[in-house]
Amino acid sequence: MNEQDYPIVDLRFYSIAPRGMAEFLQHFNELAMPLLMKHLGTPVGFYTTTIGTLNQFVHIWEYESLADYERRSNARDADPEFATYLQATKGLVVAQHNQIIKKVAMNTTTV
Repeated sequence: MNEQDYPIVDLRFYSIAPRGMAEFLQHFNELAMPLLMKHLGTPVGFYTTTIGTLNQFVHIWEYESLADYERRSNARDADPEFATYLQATKGLVVAQHNQIIKKVAMNTTTV
């Protein structure tokens, strides 16, 4: 599928405890990534903040529809390995903010 086929984007911001980013990233990479790839597919990307609100980990996933998002998210949440990841990162994630955003068509040609 090309990018126009994925009109729904899940934009996730995790606020990580100060001085806890390295430990969080290790757990995320080792425990969360295998099951996220299994249930959610290939992510758009992962980011950390360097300017503005610090200690934030951002990840982005694309979906065909809200139903697709719910189906894949429910599968992730039901996986027993997800509980292992959540337990390992307990106390490291101090806040989470998720947004579902929709793609809009824009004219990207120059005049």
